[in-house]
Amino acid sequence: MSASVKRERWELRAEGGVGPLRFGMSPAEVAKALLVSEPEARVGPYGQEDFPGGVKAFYDVGKLACVALDAVAGPQVFLADFPLAGSDPAQGHQFLLDHAAEHGNWVLYTPDASLSLTDLGILLREQRVGEALLTRPLFVKEEWLESEYYRDHLPLEGVPG
Repeated sequence: MSASVKRERWELRAEGGVGPLRFGMSPAEVAKALLVSEPEARVGPYGQEDFPGGVKAFYDVGKLACVALDAVAGPQVFLADFPLAGSDPAQGHQFLLDHAAEHGNWVLYTPDASLSLTDLGILLREQRVGEALLTRPLFVKEEWLESEYYRDHLPLEGVPG
């Protein structure tokens, strides 16, 4: 079951990042790329900023290192025509495993059983929306995905849908 809401479509960035955002941007550059003057909120000890449209940015030493998209309200990103946001989690995991087998991607399971393709910087987590669980994609710089510290501190849940 996929969330069928009209949403902006973003593309993966070959140089690292997603949509208008690339890893290494400053908070001011992220806000400018998202066409806002500043985030809606700054939260938590890990440099998180919440932006309109279901986008969360996470920073490492003041530079963008992770973008989390809300399962329903965030932009949609496709990987080989599969919608990464708002899909059934079991289908999402199977798709990533199949994609990894076909393309030789590196697969990593996080302690919460989320699945990541580290070389693509994709981490697929779950988000509760009402009674349903839907996929919530995070786009993460590879160094963070390979780090125990950051893997344990990436967001588990998104903005309630």
